[in-house]
Amino acid sequence: MITKAVFALFFPFMLVVLFTRVTFNHYVAIALTAALLFASYLKGYTETYFIVGLDVVSLVAGGLYMAKKAAEKKEE
Repeated sequence: MITKAVFALFFPFMLVVLFTRVTFNHYVAIALTAALLFASYLKGYTETYFIVGLDVVSLVAGGLYMAKKAAEKKEE
């Protein structure tokens, strides 16, 4: 359970960062990551709502981080 919680906090954030670097758009990256998370929920890889909540928190944190980076890049 602890490892799933750590992965739930780490991987969605990193996926948003990775997909943003690949697609150059943080909105597309958030949508792709959310789609992957939704597919894993439907497949049954999550056992508790706590893990789902951690996934969502990490997804939002990744989105906010990349939005901040995009705003900083736009100011330059």
